[in-house]
Amino acid sequence: MSKILLVEDDADILDLTAYVLRRERYIVIEARDGAQALRRWKTDRPDIIVLDLGLPSLDGFEVLRQIREEEEETPILVLTGRRDAKDLLRCFNLGTDDF
Repeated sequence: MSKILLVEDDADILDLTAYVLRRERYIVIEARDGAQALRRWKTDRPDIIVLDLGLPSLDGFEVLRQIREEEEETPILVLTGRRDAKDLLRCFNLGTDDF
């Protein structure tokens, strides 16, 4: 069973997304801010990360950068409401797998 680290500060989006993923039999690890996301990534070693960009404490860009400094294997999907081409380019330059 695959483990997904779901990083989202909006409680409604986090709860709904986690619910849908759990119904599909994924193990969902939740984080509500960037610092918690890094801690959960280090301790739980998920199979995939779904990452929002607008996070408290550390933004999604910094979380992405720090994870990619340590390893490149875990797929990272950025899921955000941002539509700016600069954000898209920055995410891919930092090592996201999809946006």
